[in-house]
Amino acid sequence: MQDEIFPDKEHFGRIFRNNAVMSSMGITQISAVMGSCVAGGAYLPIMSDEAIIVDKTGSIFLAGSYLVKAAIGESIDNETLGGATTHCEISGVTDYKAKDDKDALDKIKNIVSKIGDFDTAGFNREKAAKPAKDPQEIYGLLPRSRAEQYDMQAIIDRLVDNSEFEEYKKGYGQTILTGYARIDGWAVGIIANQRTLVKTKSGEMQFGGVIYSDSADKATRFIANCNQKKIPLVFLQDVTGFMVGSKSEHGGIIKDGAKMVNAVSNSVVPKFTIIIGNSYGAGNYAMCGKAYDPRLIAAWPSANLAVMSGNSAAKVLLQIETASLKKQGKKISEKQEKELYDDIKARYDNQISPYYAASRIWTDGVIDPLDTRTWISLGIEAANHAPIEKQFNLGVIQV
Repeated sequence: MQDEIFPDKEHFGRIFRNNAVMSSMGITQISAVMGSCVAGGAYLPIMSDEAIIVDKTGSIFLAGSYLVKAAIGESIDNETLGGATTHCEISGVTDYKAKDDKDALDKIKNIVSKIGDFDTAGFNREKAAKPAKDPQEIYGLLPRSRAEQYDMQAIIDRLVDNSEFEEYKKGYGQTILTGYARIDGWAVGIIANQRTLVKTKSGEMQFGGVIYSDSADKATRFIANCNQKKIPLVFLQDVTGFMVGSKSEHGGIIKDGAKMVNAVSNSVVPKFTIIIGNSYGAGNYAMCGKAYDPRLIAAWPSANLAVMSGNSAAKVLLQIETASLKKQGKKISEKQEKELYDDIKARYDNQISPYYAASRIWTDGVIDPLDTRTWISLGIEAANHAPIEKQFNLGVIQV
């Protein structure tokens, strides 16, 4: 087991290094020792700016009483060796003695309340207002099936202050909604997948939840605008991917998708991602999936995360399996075909669950849709304490 936790760069030793580096960056660190901190664990609280230890339950030592006895033959109890009285009055290792856990937490609150203001990023905030449309209605707006259509605008109306959404390029690239709003008073730029079937001005029908060249172009420009204006970005995901087929390929969907991915990758304003429904393949990437550094990424219970849907994966893999058997001169019966399809789909469906993703820390949690505003507001408030130091630069993009 030691080879998994000890010698490499990102193993346990990195934690102490991070303690020291964060301190040099001016990041306040306060520790409360409520139980036993032994060996390497003893360094963590003491490398903090201030350390509190709870009397009779907290202890800190490089080696406990049994190891001390085995190593040097000294007989001593743990409280005398490294308890609160020892470290607050003899060694001077800790800074405050607390009578119990509550007292320790109260001391932390007292210390934090005295911390001075730091530079902020300066994100715009006005007085918060509740959505004009009832957020409780969200539960009735989402269809049970992830394949069914619904209007993402109706979801946005129940997430933003006063249900006010200033839509950007409203009539263009309609499978993605972009626009400005406020959430709990904070100014935000929203990028959301529209899930209704849309018709372009030229008469083309476009599937909801799919990213086309025009919607990718629009989103790219909007991301650049938000970076120019220092406005945090909120991504509302219900995306099945980019449009496929000869028309899209000939129209340059790859370069247009690459532009959007480039913009998301190089964005310097805080990004927050809420997975409402589907989150498949490259669509996940373009809509700021985990790999693209959202400050927070949360999923609603209705979310699905995968390379593709279980239905699509099962159909593709079934075709490959069938073709392979035919090359061997074998035939597959309808019953075998159905059994193979059901097996593949069942395995896929289990792995696309939002709970499967959250348990592997692919998301920060599965949240109640009504908590979305709170998550985003707290995220922006935290991000506002970190001034933006990097310039927004798209780099080389395909045009």
